[in-house]
Parts: sequence; C-alpha cells; structure tokens
Amino acid sequence: MLWLKAFHIIFVVCWFAGLFYLPRILVYFAESEHPQARAKLALMARRLYRFVTPFMVLAIVFGLGMIALNPQYYLQAKWMWLKLAGVVFLVGYHFQCGRYVKAVNEDRDSRSHVFYRFFNEVPVLFLFGIVLLVVLKPF
Repeated sequence: MLWLKAFHIIFVVCWFAGLFYLPRILVYFAESEHPQARAKLALMARRLYRFVTPFMVLAIVFGLGMIALNPQYYLQAKWMWLKLAGVVFLVGYHFQCGRYVKAVNEDRDSRSHVFYRFFNEVPVLFLFGIVLLVVLKPF
C-alpha cells in the first residue's frame, strides 16, 4: 500500500507541474507578437502536454490501485467521493488544455493572455481542495 501511495503522490506532483506550467506557456503565447516566438511556444506546449499526459494516467492508475486494496473504506468515505469528483474535473481540465494546445499549434487561437492567466489558476484551487480533503478527511 505504501508503494502505491508513494507512486501515486509522485505522479500527481508530476502531473500538476504540467498543469501549472502548460497554461503559463499559453499566456506567453497569447502575449507574444513575434511569429518565431509563438511557433516555439506552441511547440513547447505540445511537447509538454504529451509529456505530462502519461503522468495523469499513472496517477489515476495508482490511486485506483489504492482504492482496490481497501474498497470498503474508500468507497464509503464522503471525502473520497469529493476528491474523485475533483480528479474528474481535473482530467477534463487536462483535456481542455489539450484542445487549447491544438488550437495554438494550428494558429487558430484568439484567446487573450488575461483569459489564460485566469485559466492557469484553476488547478491551484483544486489542489488546495483535494489536499485538504485527503489530509483532514472531513465528514
């Protein structure tokens, strides 16, 4: 169980690093007026998205592995269901990042840097909520 938990935490941290940095690249892309810089940022975003997607999958796999070892406890805990709802939202956020990355790489994105600055803050809020749920286990 401790190995599963350790790997779950490692891959969650890796995934979140990508979720924090990817929208920041999109901010820089939206701010830039230089075609060469925009092309480089689009490439960076695409590579980062491809790099962190397996971390998301592995974080989920190890998390589900922990649940499978003790389903009676985890599936009756309200905090776990809230955490899982947060994870489902973050998976959707991750895929939305992928849609933005695709639009940037196809040079058909017209969102402002202000939009991406707000978009960039979303995973921070979910990180706070999920960590508090896991540590405090309310209810």
